[in-house]
Amino acid sequence: MLPELELAFRSRVLVVPEIRTLGDVGGMGVRKMLSIVGGDFEGPKLRGTILAGGGDWPLIRPDKVGLVDARYTLMTDDGVYINIVNTGYRHGPENVISHLESKQGVPDPSAYYLRTYTRFESPTGKYDWLNHHVFVGLGERHPKVLFLHYYMLK
Repeated sequence: MLPELELAFRSRVLVVPEIRTLGDVGGMGVRKMLSIVGGDFEGPKLRGTILAGGGDWPLIRPDKVGLVDARYTLMTDDGVYINIVNTGYRHGPENVISHLESKQGVPDPSAYYLRTYTRFESPTGKYDWLNHHVFVGLGERHPKVLFLHYYMLK
């Protein structure tokens, strides 16, 4: 039995350009913080905006692999709030990651790995299907925005 993926939606997450470095976390790596200031999303079954106030707290391990830890809230165009929790990995060749972090242009997204496994918290009703499936996200980082394409594992 092979799994099938179905596009759920695409998002455009806006972040502040400043990344705060919080420091070394007991030898596990360097914790950083990015504030999410908004955005939007659209797909076959839902669309809306991303509310300001969320964040991403990546941990950059000593082996240079970044661990994604992002949490924020979606508001659908019909007024339903849905929390999203993204966990995942970012890594690639050192020169590509340096290019990403420099915020000077956009490297080819196929040159690095930015993937998430995503959990949603949706109220019972129209969007309850988000609470009952596994989702993966494929990311593309730009200087002030992160594009994520979310796929539902059927």
